[in-house]
Amino acid sequence: MSRSGLSSNSSVLDRSSTSTRTVRLGRVQPQAPSFRTIYCNERDANALAKFKGNSVSTTKYNVLTFLPKGLFEQFRRVANLYFLMISILSWTPMSPVSPLTNVAPLSVVLIISLVKEAFEDWKRFQNDLSINNSPIDVLLGEKWASIPWKRLQVGDIVRVKQDGFFPADILFLASTNPDGVCYIETSNLDGETNLKIRKALEKTWDYVTPEKATEFKGEVQCEQANNSLYTFTGNLIFQQQTLPLSPNQLLLRGCSLRNTEYIVGAVIYTGHETKVMMNTMNVPSKRSTLERKLDMLILALFATLSMMCLIGSIGSAIFIDRKYFYLGLQGKVDDHQFDPSNRFVVFILTIFTLITLFSTVIPISLYVSIEGIKFIQSIKFINNDLNMYHVESNTPASARTSNLNEELGQVEYIFTDKTGTLTQNLMEFFKCSIGGEIYGTGVTEIERGVAERIGTKLSEVRKSANAIQEKGFNFDDARLMRGAWRNEPCADMCKEFFRCLAICHTVLPEGEESPEKIAYQAASPDEAALVTAAKNFGFFFYRRTPTTIYVRESHVEKMGKIEDVPYEILNVLEFNSTRKRQSVVCRYPDGRLVLYCKGADNVIYERLREGNEGLKITTREHLEQFGSSGLRTLCLAYKILDAEMYEAWNEKFIQAKSSLRDREKKLDEVAEVIEKDLILIGSTAIEDKLQEGVPACIETLARAGIKIWVLTGDKMETAINIAYACNLINNEMKQFIGDQVEIARYIKDVVKTQLKSCVDEAQQTLSTLTGPKLALVIDGKCLMYALDPSLRGMLLNLSLNCTSVVCCRVSPLQKAQVTSLVKKGAKKITLSIGDGANDVSMIQAAHVGVGISGLEGMQAVMASDFAIAQFRFLTELLLVHGRWSYMRICKVVLYFFYKNLTFTLTQFWFTLQAGFSGQRYYDDWFQAFYNVFFTSLPVLMLGLFDKDVSASLSKKYPQLYMEGLKNTYFQWRVVAVWAFFSVYQSLILFYFITTSGSRPQTSSGKMFGLWDISTMTFTCVVVTVNIRLLLCCNSITRWHHISVWGSILAWFIFIFGYSGIMTNGDRQENIYYVIFVLMSTPYFYIALILVPIVSLIGDFLYQGLQRWFYPYDYQIIQELHRHEPDDYRQAQYLEVQSHLTPEEARSYALSQLPSQRSKHTGFAFDSPGYESFFAAQVGVLAPQKPWDVARRATMTKPRTKPPKK
Repeated sequence: MSRSGLSSNSSVLDRSSTSTRTVRLGRVQPQAPSFRTIYCNERDANALAKFKGNSVSTTKYNVLTFLPKGLFEQFRRVANLYFLMISILSWTPMSPVSPLTNVAPLSVVLIISLVKEAFEDWKRFQNDLSINNSPIDVLLGEKWASIPWKRLQVGDIVRVKQDGFFPADILFLASTNPDGVCYIETSNLDGETNLKIRKALEKTWDYVTPEKATEFKGEVQCEQANNSLYTFTGNLIFQQQTLPLSPNQLLLRGCSLRNTEYIVGAVIYTGHETKVMMNTMNVPSKRSTLERKLDMLILALFATLSMMCLIGSIGSAIFIDRKYFYLGLQGKVDDHQFDPSNRFVVFILTIFTLITLFSTVIPISLYVSIEGIKFIQSIKFINNDLNMYHVESNTPASARTSNLNEELGQVEYIFTDKTGTLTQNLMEFFKCSIGGEIYGTGVTEIERGVAERIGTKLSEVRKSANAIQEKGFNFDDARLMRGAWRNEPCADMCKEFFRCLAICHTVLPEGEESPEKIAYQAASPDEAALVTAAKNFGFFFYRRTPTTIYVRESHVEKMGKIEDVPYEILNVLEFNSTRKRQSVVCRYPDGRLVLYCKGADNVIYERLREGNEGLKITTREHLEQFGSSGLRTLCLAYKILDAEMYEAWNEKFIQAKSSLRDREKKLDEVAEVIEKDLILIGSTAIEDKLQEGVPACIETLARAGIKIWVLTGDKMETAINIAYACNLINNEMKQFIGDQVEIARYIKDVVKTQLKSCVDEAQQTLSTLTGPKLALVIDGKCLMYALDPSLRGMLLNLSLNCTSVVCCRVSPLQKAQVTSLVKKGAKKITLSIGDGANDVSMIQAAHVGVGISGLEGMQAVMASDFAIAQFRFLTELLLVHGRWSYMRICKVVLYFFYKNLTFTLTQFWFTLQAGFSGQRYYDDWFQAFYNVFFTSLPVLMLGLFDKDVSASLSKKYPQLYMEGLKNTYFQWRVVAVWAFFSVYQSLILFYFITTSGSRPQTSSGKMFGLWDISTMTFTCVVVTVNIRLLLCCNSITRWHHISVWGSILAWFIFIFGYSGIMTNGDRQENIYYVIFVLMSTPYFYIALILVPIVSLIGDFLYQGLQRWFYPYDYQIIQELHRHEPDDYRQAQYLEVQSHLTPEEARSYALSQLPSQRSKHTGFAFDSPGYESFFAAQVGVLAPQKPWDVARRATMTKPRTKPPKK
């Protein structure tokens, strides 16, 4: 039970006085853990409670923790931990290589990662420093003194000036505005720029001046710090009274003061205990599916390493024998690794030797390279894409994380909100039903779509000459405009309808008090549209104070009479997602008490009084009609209150409002008492138009093999019609509808039966080759039972067989549950997209979350991985950037795997030749720099610039996206092909060089030694793997050439310098002058040309045969469009109009700058896969015919020339 309230004022006061007295004696009484007590304007009393300071830190590290914590983060990665172990092993006597071979690359990778972490943390530190030192006015003595935010303490009295930010969570005491109100902007919290009103308690209005504020001594009992932005429960014990506190009196840190000279308040929560700081928890960590599969590849490489070490160590244990006199093992052998008398020890020690020798099989720079590639892809490509820039709102796309780029190329299920995501969230009052009569003559987009679907033609509706055009108001019906409603049969109902619109809301008016110049600040576009409608009907809401709403009413008493009427607002029962309604209790100037209520139809109908069934039935029919037209509906009702009954109820309401425990629950219970026996007035119908390009986008995504689910809180009729308008559902689809069943006792069995019959029918339909596509429409209440563990599998089975799914009347929790069901149950990659706070749980539940930066604030964006301004930009995000990123990252991973395996296998073949001794083949620095300098840059260019087809072709042929859904580029079959050529090339590279180099080559007749042969092999390895990268590129730019030939040049510069110097006491002496000896022989040049060609001829032939006989889809598109100009050329053919804006002119000028041309590599002949590819698009099976190959290969197409200027 609550410890406070009007009924327990005396006990609270007793406790407060005792508590205050005890504190001053230096002892703090134990407090309930869920509450805190704050003494305003008394620093000494609050010091005993040891509240947190107001300094904040958002950094991950400090000076002491940076190295240990940073290194811990790095070594959580398996590859880094593996190389740390290898580095430690390389310091032991068993290691055949210098410790620097492994320590140097590991150090480079760690330093790069730590520098990146330090740079990001330094920026956070600078930001924290700036915020903590911001000045704020605090009451010290009897005057305002400016101190930094970080020195602020709980209980301090502060003054915040206009446009200033609140430094902590502050209890609002007084303001320079009349009636103790202030206006705040919460864009830093939720992105909403519309102003919100906050009202101080009447008892504290006077404490504005420093002299007066010094006298303020109050005790605040409130809940402990928590992260709930929209709730606050507390009491102010002041002047022998307990005053309930609500979120209306709390000013949150991060918000700013607007339209108010200054406010005075008491600090309640500071620093990391403020609500905004408690909401800065990390978004759930998401790791891409490809990254998890990469771990499997690393394990496969580790298994390969283990096998190589096992073979080598067994061979060593067998080979070590005293009979080989040249090994010098006749006497006592000091080195246990070569002691023939203990072969088991030889076996164990050789394993450790070979692990260090073959450690390069696992690429150390793989993770840091992939991170760099993804980061640049995000900030340079996704964020700067003009095709995802929304001009109207000046909003570019934003990649808020770079971890999930390639995940965008494998999305199979999209879960989308409706309002503000598929629709514009620009609400217009369109129609209404009052007293059983429909008003409004317009025709919606959905109605036109329905008419087109069933083949009927709608007659054109002409707007009347006097129709009013205004934002939020698209209503035309002469029967209600300009006072004509007085002549309607239900004139009294019309009057109540308009008053309800004008009074029952939380809108704030701004600007001049005239209908033409006033602006409404509303929490949602719906509310603004309803108040705008009331204004146009002659009930002009123009002023609000904390206790009164002023409405200028026209034509009420008689035509032409205008009267300003003040309505005293006694109580506001606020809207929330549980109540789904809002009520206001007001007092008319004549003393009458009236409750006005508006809310969802099912909620209002449950609370209507008995009788007047005809009106209820008619209005219900109208609601269904509005819903089928795609309109958003609300029901309006009212109730005349008895004064005595209201007073009794109000007492309970104040008690509930003063409660410190379960305040929200108690307020809901009290509201239920008065919100009953309502009289139905009618309903409103608001149009929310579809966003531009939504139907085309959905159709394109569907052709790409992506299934789209709409999860909305709207009624079923509205949701179905929006789905039709979006091309999500059509008449050719077979629909399964799971609708609401009212009887709770039987509902689960009914849902089970309904689901089972749908699943059986779906399987029968799918078993027929020409059967229709399936669509599922399910209601929230039905879904609640379908998500039961016993029925979940059946629901999932049915849903996955459907092309489209629409879930209506669903709660935010159910949105997240449905997303998780598919994510975990189907093991498919999911994407959730939404624009409001109610979509956050769904966005965080999916593999990829996309936020729409719309009109419902920025909560969805702040919780998302990617942010875009319009739903239609999903096409660009998924089909272009997602597909490219997936293809590029796959190639990067496979290329890393290939180049490291090729290099390590040459060492392995040498080990077999060297008696399994563990003798190193390459110089230590060759091994150390191979990954870091000689092969690292080209792979970055591959990950950034490789492009199979242009962006326009990616969208023109969305079926190309299916290669990502099938994970075509990262299957074990593909890995096996790369591994095969890696083995083949390593054999060529090793045995070709060692065999041909075994004869005298120098002019003096000397034979090449180990270091000459190994240097020659390493040169060929560097050249081969770099040129191999060009073979796997679909497009080659200048950056590819610079990186590939630059890497080869870097090797030659290094070896010239390295072999040209001689230092004593180290192992570098082996390489001294080697390259100069090699380059003085013709052998070097012949081998340098011949070995890479022979190594790569297999890849070349394989790619040619694969492209000819088993082409990928993108290769077919390449062949089809190989003679067409690329995207970069199209700009010069555009007709550019002269009336460009400066921004458009700049964008056009940039497009005209010289750009890098890319050309496709591969074979310029027709592929025999055309028919099968295009037949697959229309669902026809057309396998390739081998005898068509020769015919198609000889086909030629005329080359089209670009038009002359």
